[in-house]
Amino acid sequence: MNYNDLIEGKKNYNLIVSPDQCSSVAGLSTTKNVVLVNMLNNVKSEFYKFTWNGKWEKERIDVPEYGNITLAASDEKSENYFFYFQNFLKPSTLYFGDAKTGEFKKVKSLPSFFPTEKYQVQQFEAVSKDGIKVPYFVVSSKNIKYDGNNPTLVYAYGGFEVSVLPYYSAVTGTAWLEKGGVYVLANLRGGGEFGPKWHQAGIKENRQRVFDDFYAVAENLIHKKITTPKKLGIMGGSNGGLLVGVAFTQCPDLYNAVVCENPLLDMKRYNKLLAGASWMAEYGNPDISEDWAYISKYSPYQNVKKDMNFPEVFFTTTTPDDRVHPAHARKMAAKMHDLGYKIYFFENTEGGYAAGSTNEQRAKLNALIFVICN
Repeated sequence: MNYNDLIEGKKNYNLIVSPDQCSSVAGLSTTKNVVLVNMLNNVKSEFYKFTWNGKWEKERIDVPEYGNITLAASDEKSENYFFYFQNFLKPSTLYFGDAKTGEFKKVKSLPSFFPTEKYQVQQFEAVSKDGIKVPYFVVSSKNIKYDGNNPTLVYAYGGFEVSVLPYYSAVTGTAWLEKGGVYVLANLRGGGEFGPKWHQAGIKENRQRVFDDFYAVAENLIHKKITTPKKLGIMGGSNGGLLVGVAFTQCPDLYNAVVCENPLLDMKRYNKLLAGASWMAEYGNPDISEDWAYISKYSPYQNVKKDMNFPEVFFTTTTPDDRVHPAHARKMAAKMHDLGYKIYFFENTEGGYAAGSTNEQRAKLNALIFVICN
């Protein structure tokens, strides 16, 4: 907008960029003469510069693919700026750029802890129950055999408009990929990958869509002969813990291992525990009969039954967690144990809403997770 026009009450806008149904604006920054825009296009970061020359001219900056960009800092008195980049095979790296030329150079990077040149990243789409395409990433050996014999671990979140983007994990690389595993990151509705509508499509009475998206990814992995139900594990924490809790109670034959971290599981009482009341815009209010009618259909604690072929589940929580009450994991583990199911349970007495308060504690939990998954 022209500043003088704005003072006079004239709202003459110039449109710079408008996301489509497969993209969203993840961040922006300005230098002296350039607007830098970090676009999330089909869950992959793309970097653009916009320069005003009588009209807005768009130019793509050639950053690495299948990655996650974070704009760090920019100088409004020059064309200098910094950004971070990481993906599944490249640790977080700081770059220094010239917005005028579009050129950039590496400043510093975190170390890599596993031989990333042995692996590849692919992106696929699964079709959910209602026909919506759900993207997901697959990180595997370049020599992967499509014979259904690959141990595969799927991670997802699907809530609160949180975008789950490609990220580097030394633990996943050394403890899973290096052991012959395949790692999958699924981008379900309820997240923010495609903007607010993608989130709104998976809240309250539409929550089942998120779970259906998750099942579609699992079924697509099996269809592609990347894995089979006997070789398929799932993992999620917090809202993602709810996701995997619903997954193994609704579709127990689809998975063979479940890691359920700091989960919500008793959706009848979640709004009475710690921060739960602040999440009713996401899930609904279980004290209202109309809301409980749809929540009760998926609430894991209320849907555990006898004589089901449930996969082995590893529940984790922390005693001082001040967001998701440890009662969720405790009650679910106790109920399943009493019904005769084989479960694993670990509660750290330190750590809060996290895996632990020290690197040693986090390492111990990760070791437990990947030993059970293997």
